[in-house]
Amino acid sequence: MGARKLLTSREVADELGLSARTIARYARDGSLVPTIVTPGGQYRWDLDDVKRQMREQWERQRDERP
Repeated sequence: MGARKLLTSREVADELGLSARTIARYARDGSLVPTIVTPGGQYRWDLDDVKRQMREQWERQRDERP
């Protein structure tokens, strides 16, 4: 099994068409959970996991609508 590549917030943001600040805000407010946080406080992300978290969040919001 190969090691998965962890991305910076900037790289994830570029992949998703968002800003790095938006990704960081989502992490701070708990909307997204990073794969790891470095000792320096930087977030590292698995892109597939971010997409899964966003999809699950969208589905929850969709299901809560009247």
